[in-house]
Formats: sequence, C-alpha cells, structure tokens
Amino acid sequence: MSTPLLFRKTLFHICDGLGAGLSRFSGPSRVAVVYALEDTGPVFIHDPQDLLREHEPKIREIFSRFPPPLCPAGPAYDGFIPCADVQLSGIISFGARSAPLPLQMWFTDHHPDICSVLPTQRWLEQACRLMVQSMESRACTVENAGFILHDFALHAVRDAIVDERSRSIMDSRLRVYTVLAAILDLSKAREEGRLPVGEMAFVEPDLVDTIHYMAKLDPQERPLLQDTKHVRKLLQAVEGTRHRLVCDGTHIIGIGAGRLPDYSIGAEFLGSYGFISLQEEKICSFADGSLHSSTREPILVALEETLVEMRWPAHHIYGIMHMVLEIVKSAQERRHGCALILDYGTPLAHTSGQRLTSALNLRRLAELDLAKTLARVDGALHIDIRTLRLVAFATLMDGKAVPGESRARGARYNSALRFSAEHPDLFVVVVSADRPISIIQHGAELSTRCEWQPQGRDVGSPLPLEQWASP
Repeated sequence: MSTPLLFRKTLFHICDGLGAGLSRFSGPSRVAVVYALEDTGPVFIHDPQDLLREHEPKIREIFSRFPPPLCPAGPAYDGFIPCADVQLSGIISFGARSAPLPLQMWFTDHHPDICSVLPTQRWLEQACRLMVQSMESRACTVENAGFILHDFALHAVRDAIVDERSRSIMDSRLRVYTVLAAILDLSKAREEGRLPVGEMAFVEPDLVDTIHYMAKLDPQERPLLQDTKHVRKLLQAVEGTRHRLVCDGTHIIGIGAGRLPDYSIGAEFLGSYGFISLQEEKICSFADGSLHSSTREPILVALEETLVEMRWPAHHIYGIMHMVLEIVKSAQERRHGCALILDYGTPLAHTSGQRLTSALNLRRLAELDLAKTLARVDGALHIDIRTLRLVAFATLMDGKAVPGESRARGARYNSALRFSAEHPDLFVVVVSADRPISIIQHGAELSTRCEWQPQGRDVGSPLPLEQWASP
C-alpha cells in the first residue's frame, strides 16, 4: 500500500513545523510519527532523524497488533479520541484515533531540563488535530499546518494551563491568553534600567477575597493589567520579599501573602528570565519576551552518567555532583565564566596555578562558598574529586592542538580540550558567561544533547513497521 501524495505532503509540512517550533521552545528537537491509514492497518513509521532507534522492541510490542492497546488520554469529542503517552525513555509522545486517520502517535525528545511535559504534549496534540483536519478537508493548502506549529508556544502553554485548571474550575473567568501576554510584556519592561524581580499571582476573580492581603488597593484606583508601566512600578514593592502582587486577570488587587487559592497562575520574575507556574509546579520559563521549556538549571547529565560508570559509591557521586552544581549555578547567577578541573588521577595532574598550602574541604559550606568566589579569577579551579578538596585556583590549561577545536567557543573551551587530551584521568567542566556548559574528557566534549543535522526536502518515505523494525 502506498501513502497518498496529499498525505505525504501534509506529513512533511507538519513534521517540519513541529520540529522547528519545538526546537525554539526546548532546544534541538527531533520528531517522529507512527500512523495507519486504514482501520485494519498496516502501520507505518516516519522517523527521519532516528528518534525511535533503540526503541524497536517496545514499538514492535505496542504497534504490531491492530488496533494497538493505547490508553485514552481524555474524553472523545467530535470523533477525536486522544491517546496517552506510551512511556518510551527519553521521549514524549501523544496520539489520537479518528475516522479519517485510525491511528497516529507523535514523538519528540524529552529534554533533561524541561519544566513540564504538558506544553509539549499539547503541541503534539495540535499536530494530531491538523493531520485529521487535513484528511477531512482534502485541501491542498497544507503549508499552513507547518506555520501554525512553528509558532505554537503561546498556545501550547495556554492549552496546558487551561486543561489543568478545568479539572477543578469548570467555568473560569480568568483569561489565560491575557495573563500570558501581560507576563511577557512585563518581562521586557525596565524600570530605571532594571528588569523586573518579584512575584505575581493571577487568581480567579471569585476567589480574590480569600487571600490574605498585606495591602489592598482602592477598587476605584486599581491599575489595569494592560498598563504595563504602572504594573512594572508596583512590582518593585514585592522585590526581595515573600509577598506577591495579586491580579484577577484584569486589575491589580493588592499585595498578598500566604497560600493562594487552588489553580492560581504564578509568575516569578528573576530579572532577565522567570517562570510561570500552576499549583506551584513550573509550567515553563520565559526570557526575552518569549516562552521556553527550560528549567534553566545546569545540565550535568553527561558528567553524572560517566561518574556512575566509574562505579564509585553513590554517596560520593552525590557529593561531587552537589559541589559542581553549586559552583556552576553561582557562576551562572553572577554571569561569569569559569572552568573546573575534576581530577581523579594518582598522582594529580601537574598544573600551573595558584596552589594552596592547605586544600579547601568542599564538603564544608564556608569553604565551598569561598571556592565559588575563587571561580571568578581567571583560570580553572583544580579539584581532587577523590577527596572533594580544592588544591589550586587560577590554573592555566595548556596543551597541543587537538581535532574538534572550535573558534566559536572561545579560549576557555579550546584550552580545556587541549588540556584534557594530555591528562586522561580528569574531567573539565567549562561554564560560559552566556550559559552553555560543556563536560570535556580525553580531548572531546561529552554530550547528552540531541545532535542532528537539519534535513532537506528529501526526508525519505515512511516505512512499514516490519521493515523499519527489521535488523
């Protein structure tokens, strides 16, 4: 059975728009789809970037029977039956059944620093809907489907919030689109040259009187949420406190404290970035007037996996990861780059730097805080990770040129490549001032990021399940 030309064209545009949109929201992201055009099968797989490779046994187990045993993700409506995530490691999925398309299941990368999978699942759900609409209408204007998915971040976050709030609040008067637009406007608004810092709470209008207020504004003089400059000035009143600016979605009500009503929307402004939360659970972050999925926490998965492979005791690995995480977070918050030489050799590597007569014990909070400040000095911190002690700072990393150097990454990164190539029993953690973190060993970067080259228009044909899963 061949895939109809219109379906192939629709599939290409949706894959292209979905991948591009999710890459802007979460970083480089691959997409794949499993589908069937007939009620009796067969099942096809379109996986142009090998997202599903190494999951062949699970995919075969789920989809070899037709219809596959997929759990509903919610009530059916208009003949559209959503299907739940199939729980593949490192992958987010969402599917649907419908009359025009008996089976479709979309997949994308589950990034390690994602705030919540809910917006991504709503994104995949929209891809399902667009596929069904295209099959129903048989229209040739399928390019629009890709454009919709390319810029779907605001709608995905809104849908995620609305779906969660509807579990408790059936008839909400809080307009989520208005709230999100106001948050993004405020995130860019400067007051005396400074970006906003503080918290806001957006509460259902019927529940605003249940909050404990430190100060409540006169009803006749409450600023409108759309008055960005006025609201930005009021945010200064809660900066550096545990209080929140309370809004009913239209007006600023006052300054509140304590517990919020269930399913209130929170916005935490932290200067150049911030977080949107629901029920105190982060939904997404925002920066530069746009929404992102990142928790903005340092990603040290590659380092942790390598330490686990070295079969050190779990409590010792925890101590190393805690120490590295604290120093890296401090560097990111202070907006400076740094490098950590994590040495486990016997003896330690000989380095040129400012050696200490008595090594700092990084298990102690005061000495760890001192190490954070020493990280600001040019050069690397030289740490013995067998004993968790800082033996030197301002350490120079030198060595001979190695393959893989990148002038785009700067001197610190390339020096770490050269240094680690000549000293096999160590890692180098490189933190750039603009946030990227690199874990380097043996002259190469250890990476858990999704690395793939963008595809051209010839992305290959969907394959039958049996052919795709065969060795």
